Amino acid sequence: MGNRNRTLMETLGEPQATKKDTETGERERPGHLQRRDDHLSELVSGRYQDKVLLLVDPQRCRPWAHHNRRYDLLDEQRCADLIESFKAQGKQEFPAIVRRLEGDPDRDYEVICGARRLWTVRWLRANHYPDFRFLIEVRELTDEEAFRLADVENRDRVDISDYERALDYRHALERYYRTQEEMAKRLEVSPGWLSRYLSLGELPKEIIEAYPQVTEVRVQHARVLKPLLRSAEMRKRVLARAQELVHEQGQQGKEGGARDGQAVVRELVRAARPPQRRRAASATEIPSAAGKPMLRVAAKGRGGLVLEILPGNGAALAELREACARVLGEHFHKPQGGKIVDRQ
Repeated sequence: MGNRNRTLMETLGEPQATKKDTETGERERPGHLQRRDDHLSELVSGRYQDKVLLLVDPQRCRPWAHHNRRYDLLDEQRCADLIESFKAQGKQEFPAIVRRLEGDPDRDYEVICGARRLWTVRWLRANHYPDFRFLIEVRELTDEEAFRLADVENRDRVDISDYERALDYRHALERYYRTQEEMAKRLEVSPGWLSRYLSLGELPKEIIEAYPQVTEVRVQHARVLKPLLRSAEMRKRVLARAQELVHEQGQQGKEGGARDGQAVVRELVRAARPPQRRRAASATEIPSAAGKPMLRVAAKGRGGLVLEILPGNGAALAELREACARVLGEHFHKPQGGKIVDRQ
């Protein structure tokens, strides 16, 4: 066989000849040939996939532009488990899934699955482990296939925030699918489950920026906040409060007392409520000796008082003066807690 076939056999696990075979020049036993034929049949039928694994310089790789994880949010804390695992094993155990790049002089591969592994190897090389290399598996994938593969790998991971996942789904719906129903079917999730994430991805950026960290934006928050944005007046109040929170978060962050995500939601819900108007104090009517309404008395502001002399009351001037003096006396010398308070 030629070199190409020899390479294929080595990849498929070509059995080594026994000492007896080598020394006598005998042909391989039928069992070995049968196993080789089985491998070839599986490869042709698609039941066996030949995987290309490479160890490469991580600087020759970049995250896929549509990766569902924000690479800029990765740090030692979010990659601590991988850092310790790689150091303990002395290598990367599981390969990242990549595609070959064309037309990029600085990069050879884009990472579809394995952004944290890429970050970890780069970090190790910069921190006393310069010989670490990045283990990759090269595949040919369409963008839609790449999206679904990344989603399946990371769907249950708690270190990807709900908002990262929500944006990923919203962008995927725009790029790859005609309807939410089609997308849900391809992802094998319920339409309702997908709809909740899409709603989260539609929240205005002003609201997202009000959170101390994007990782604190939860999918259930959209269910509370989206109804507050339907009315123009409510939306205006909510977004205005969100902008205030951005400034307050900066100040509180310096002092170590920033609000958490749930507190942000409570503030925005409170802001959506219309400002309560102060109820005017109920007026009191004082009748004249003739039994007709003579004076209407109402409190106004802090310590203020309004006296209104009602027409047709049938009272004489002396009676009016006496009634007004009595009301004023009670108002300016009103008892509080058993004491007489002079308001003058």
